[in-house]
Amino acid sequence: MPRPTISPPEHPGTFIQEELDARGWTQADLAYILGMSPQQLNPLLNGKGNITPELAAQLGEAFDVPAEFFANLQKLYDLHRVKPVDPGVRARASWTAHFPVREMIRRGWIEETEPALLDLQMIRFFGKNRVEDVPFIGSGEVVAHAAKKSSAYQNTTAEQFVWLHRVMQVAATEDAPVYSESALRGHLSMLRSHFMDKDDLIRVPEILRKCGVRFALVEALPASKIDGVCVWIDGQPAIGMTTRLDRLDNFAFVLRHEISHVLHGDGRDETFAPVDEIGVDFEAADIPPEELRANGEAANFCVPRSQLDSFIARKGQFISEKDVLAFAARAEIHPAIVIGQIQHKTKKYNWLRKYQTGIRNYLLDWKYTDGWGHQFPVSL
Repeated sequence: MPRPTISPPEHPGTFIQEELDARGWTQADLAYILGMSPQQLNPLLNGKGNITPELAAQLGEAFDVPAEFFANLQKLYDLHRVKPVDPGVRARASWTAHFPVREMIRRGWIEETEPALLDLQMIRFFGKNRVEDVPFIGSGEVVAHAAKKSSAYQNTTAEQFVWLHRVMQVAATEDAPVYSESALRGHLSMLRSHFMDKDDLIRVPEILRKCGVRFALVEALPASKIDGVCVWIDGQPAIGMTTRLDRLDNFAFVLRHEISHVLHGDGRDETFAPVDEIGVDFEAADIPPEELRANGEAANFCVPRSQLDSFIARKGQFISEKDVLAFAARAEIHPAIVIGQIQHKTKKYNWLRKYQTGIRNYLLDWKYTDGWGHQFPVSL
């Protein structure tokens, strides 16, 4: 059934003139009632003047109707006269209501362009064919992602979803041999040895690559609270990290946590394992089993649990800086990692914090890095 054609609203002066005719009033009569000259009223009745709020109130008194009636006549007429609305307003509003579009443009993940191309860029960014298939904005579901303390993929935030897809884009460009679980397990001790010196951290991504594990360093989006993820691209693993806390102990823990997901194949059938935010309570009972396992393996990798427990039990509350340095030397690990583990055990997060200096700058030379002023070239 065809939609009815709606006639455009006429100028408010037309209605006023009709009302004058119905009442038998002249223009001069109305001017007298309103306390103005006919010359002042004439532009309004001829369709050249506008009804101001003050005049709307006066007309309401003169015709014994609410002032809003005349004000609305003017609003309807003014709205009809405006130029057609830029179709980009709705498109930009729709995407921005769900995703950090301006931040994506600023980071160079998509371009600032016309509305039709915005839709195209966004669906390509998410690897979909239609807007309707994109989660959050359409009816598509997030079926391969979990929040930090839940196995329900539907708890994913839009910021996490965007960041993860950027990790997948960057990692997909890295050339790596076929993944070998045995090679990765065999290189764990070598990886750990490179945590002794921050200058050696840049060697870590290449070791992973030789084992068939891609590594992407992608700056987190604001408010996303992401540390890392294990992603599977065409059956091959990749690890994405943010270095959000920019500390050696956090980097070592998160990396080994994601390696655990790789070694156990977590998320392989769903494309990616949970996006991880490594909090202080990583032994909570409501954490999924695969996360508890990854946390335990990561903690033991950083500092063997039996050695750390024994050290803390012997020293009690009187662990000195000298004690820590000696223990770190025996454990063949950087003191910052030992301190981070003790901070977690004792809940004293400011203790010897001077050792928790930044490590991100030691990794930014890795080719597959996106963020911190560097835009990784990825074609949509």
